Amino acid sequence: MDILSVLKEEHRTVAALLDEVHDCEPDDERIDELAPLIARELTAHATLEERLFYPELRDRAEDADEAVDVFEAYTEHDVVKHLLELLRSRRKRDEQFKAELLVLGESVRHHVEEEESTIFAMAREMLEPEELEEIGEKWQRAKARLTSAASSNGRRTQGRKRAAATRGGSKTSRGRKKTARKR
Repeated sequence: MDILSVLKEEHRTVAALLDEVHDCEPDDERIDELAPLIARELTAHATLEERLFYPELRDRAEDADEAVDVFEAYTEHDVVKHLLELLRSRRKRDEQFKAELLVLGESVRHHVEEEESTIFAMAREMLEPEELEEIGEKWQRAKARLTSAASSNGRRTQGRKRAAATRGGSKTSRGRKKTARKR
């Protein structure tokens, strides 16, 4: 599958997750499930675009406008990464957290719109169909590796949490049990 088809498919997947968030109330437990899924999908997507796709376009840009379009895409990724850091925080899922998710969604939608028009048009101009296929194949292999690594990390983390719960709670670095503060 060529890279443009792969990207469109991923864009639809992320859009569906973001739409689910939009339909949730701020205290909906579903947000706790959606936030890490969105973060994982967007992190993998941005990482792979920056490694496999954007450099090809950046290196082949023939004029300043094309280069600016590619660097704009990189910059939009930086904004998304900042918002993803907010998602990864252990903060309470409340109105502010949902607002940050909604802003992330707006940013991603804007990025996708520009990417599917401007960046995809550049890719069709600059890259041969075989190159688009090759990048798509590299993407799929790399995504499979990232997904596999994320799954095994998640299983290890869950295993550690279960082990700590079985031992009666987590311990501090000095070996004392952590206790909840009373208010």
